[in-house]
Amino acid sequence: MSALVDPRPPLLNRQRERAVLDDLLADLRAGRGRALMLRGEAGVGKSALLRHILGAAAGMRVVRAAGVESEMELAYAGLHLLVAPLLDGLEGLPGPQRDALGVAFGLRQGDPPDRFMVGLAVLTLLAEAAEERALLCVVDDTQWLDRSSAQVLAFVARRLLAEPVGIVFAAREPGREFQGLAELEVRGLAGPDAHTLLRSVIRFPLDDRIKERILAETNGNPLALLELPRGLSPTQLAGGFGLVEAQAVPQRVEQGFRHRLAALPAETQSLMLVAAAEPTLDAVLIWRAAGLLGIPASAAKDAQADGLLEAGAGVRFRHPLVRSAVYSAASPPQRRAAHRALAEATDRDRDPDRRAWHLAAAAPGPDDEVAAELERSAERAQARGGMAAAAAFLRRAAELTADPGPRSERALAAAQANVMAGSFEAAADLLAMAAAGPLDELQRARVDLVHGQIAFVSSMSSDAPPILARVAKQLEPLDPGLARETYLEAWYAALYAGQFAGGDDLHAISRAARSAPRPAGAPRPSDLLLDGLAVLTTEGRAAAAPLLRRLAAVFAGDEVSLAERRRWSPVAVAATSTLWDEDAWYAIQAREVRYCREAGLLALLVTWVNSMAVYEIWHGDFAAAASLVAEAEAIAAATGSRRSPNGAVMLAAFRGREDESVPLIERVIANARAAGQGVGEQFPHWVAAVLYNGLGRYDEALVMAEVAQVVPEMHISTWALPELIEAAGRTGQTRRAKEALDRLAAATDVGDSDWGQGLYARCRALLSEGEEAERCYREAVERLGRTRFPTELARAHLLYGEWLRREGRRADARTHLRTAYDSFTAIGMQAFAGRAHNELLATGETVRKRAADTPDQLTPQESQIARMARTGLSNSEIGAQLFLSPRTVEYHLGKVFAKLAITSRHQLTQALPDQGHDRP
Repeated sequence: MSALVDPRPPLLNRQRERAVLDDLLADLRAGRGRALMLRGEAGVGKSALLRHILGAAAGMRVVRAAGVESEMELAYAGLHLLVAPLLDGLEGLPGPQRDALGVAFGLRQGDPPDRFMVGLAVLTLLAEAAEERALLCVVDDTQWLDRSSAQVLAFVARRLLAEPVGIVFAAREPGREFQGLAELEVRGLAGPDAHTLLRSVIRFPLDDRIKERILAETNGNPLALLELPRGLSPTQLAGGFGLVEAQAVPQRVEQGFRHRLAALPAETQSLMLVAAAEPTLDAVLIWRAAGLLGIPASAAKDAQADGLLEAGAGVRFRHPLVRSAVYSAASPPQRRAAHRALAEATDRDRDPDRRAWHLAAAAPGPDDEVAAELERSAERAQARGGMAAAAAFLRRAAELTADPGPRSERALAAAQANVMAGSFEAAADLLAMAAAGPLDELQRARVDLVHGQIAFVSSMSSDAPPILARVAKQLEPLDPGLARETYLEAWYAALYAGQFAGGDDLHAISRAARSAPRPAGAPRPSDLLLDGLAVLTTEGRAAAAPLLRRLAAVFAGDEVSLAERRRWSPVAVAATSTLWDEDAWYAIQAREVRYCREAGLLALLVTWVNSMAVYEIWHGDFAAAASLVAEAEAIAAATGSRRSPNGAVMLAAFRGREDESVPLIERVIANARAAGQGVGEQFPHWVAAVLYNGLGRYDEALVMAEVAQVVPEMHISTWALPELIEAAGRTGQTRRAKEALDRLAAATDVGDSDWGQGLYARCRALLSEGEEAERCYREAVERLGRTRFPTELARAHLLYGEWLRREGRRADARTHLRTAYDSFTAIGMQAFAGRAHNELLATGETVRKRAADTPDQLTPQESQIARMARTGLSNSEIGAQLFLSPRTVEYHLGKVFAKLAITSRHQLTQALPDQGHDRP
């Protein structure tokens, strides 16, 4: 007879951990939302802490779920389990959110929802459920959540603030989606508590040396202390414990569960295997499958008596390691039989995807019929926005396909799905599977195309252009339309690679694209784009201008389909800025920001918000730009995006804050150089040139501008030319300044754009004398005054004023210098304002430095919410755009009102400075 007892693992001490959990509950009761991640190895006590917080949540509404390892590829499975009790509130959600969540859960038909719109829907659903009483959500085994659920729940967790919603996660090792959440590491029990727990399960005297060995090997892990000695006699404990020291504690605990399982009757083991194979632990489904296998209801008694399984209205394993032990201990034929029974027990119409998954697990070898079922499941998963699930279904379909030809095609489709899901290693493995089969020429080209897409999407490095250019050439006789699209992808990849592109640079790709055959029919928007950019690169702006103007009109209008816009609008923006067409540039960006917000496409939105921030900085609205930068940073944190923070870099440099901008500039340059991103290196060099020109450190500005204009055809290098001309002119390097002026003349001579022509007139004035210089300065002031760029206009006034002072015309100089100083100060361009201040002093005028008129006391997010409220948007509408709950918007507005000393939205118009019309 064993001298061991079987208590539930007690919550010994844990004062530190319990205090953190109790503080979270206190915040919920006070109306504040919070999220917390419990992290620690299996068996260390996370479940006991979850039981503590569940027991302490008196008066709160509680929902709970747990990740299941076998369900990791079923999109939104874990999320559905958590929020299912709250779905009676689904119809009360705003339309786009209701539809997104309904499609994600398979409750309605529709286009694939973006996972972040699903996240906003869940945030709103939880906030609404917490209106009457606080809501606590508990998610155990987070490491086994399906990827879609993990991303949505992490997104929601980061946005809890003013709603009484708490989410407590528990994981052995959290996925990257949860990085940045508040964490509580759960460690093994300390010495006295570990001794106490060990004494509670071993009731006979134990040699101190053996006791210390047990405590050392378990490292205070409570489950190990409870389970490892189970069933062992005093003699065994004294002489044989610790013979498997190379194993980690959870593995040894699982092995202990296996030994206990082996002692149970065969029918009990079979029942537990069926339960372990069913991800949702649906009791009805488990008993139905058990019946198909001839397992009697009495089979559960022994498992319950041993404490391994609870089986009643619901089914629950004592610990996830029990489930793992049950499944791994079974033979492959036994597992297949369990899955086959579960497939037969699953309703074909209500849950076809789970049935297909069980059928796949039950297949002993290739099975074309099951593979076809999995393909259909992949289509449904993709329609719900579960791209990771679609990729998993397609991969399993490929593995179950006997014929090498269809197997390769399915593997190729799975690889493409994995690229879209961001699983690049899995995609590469599947490409190897596809390449092992008999591929025709088009399929081989598609394999190479996915390789190129992986290289570009994963890191935007210089590896991508040569791959994509070669694939485009291969595709020319096979699929001319796809070939041209691939040339456009190669062109964009080469633009990013810049000087790192090597032989496959913009010129080589453009020449190849121009000689490629054209598909029959009217040109698509992508064809217009490729034609315009290829001619621009090979023949220059004058030849390309008509084509560029046409594509700018097309992409700024309504002629482009949604799919083409999502794919090609970033390239079109580069083309419109080449034309100095500020209207088309703004129109495309504003539309895409608005669309991505409405559709919840955060992966795309982070790109467009950064782009719009660049526009707003030039527009002189630094408060709006700061709001956009804050939004981009929040989106990047939520999505794991590695996009370069162009908005943040440019804002710091234009503000002239050297201590803030230089470290950021250096970091972005280093990252871009390491990744082989030429454009990523150009951009920070350009804004550094602006910074140093503002500070009057022209030697440094010249160095930075020289690096930034290494590729003279495109937008960033062209933007750097005025900085180079000013810096070279101020340092007496007239020849370099004139060469740059000639390039700027060619760059701006594509139309009568006030933006381009105004910059050229300003730069030409710097290198002119007498009446010619004054005429150019006046033209620059007049033209730039008609643009939306007060930053550039103020710089024209500054340069004009500096020239007038040097000409001895102090009174005239003061007029322009005062205008420049006032503009720079109002905008927040501190370095240029300092330069204008010093020039005014040199004219003999006394000037008192003053701060900008912008409400710096507002945080970027508060400023953004205030500006949106000023336009008349409701809290719900603002929340939908910024992915916040309406209550959180209300919370931020309350702080805005207090800081601005106002009491209503109507007063925002007067309280906020207005740099121009409000934008998305």
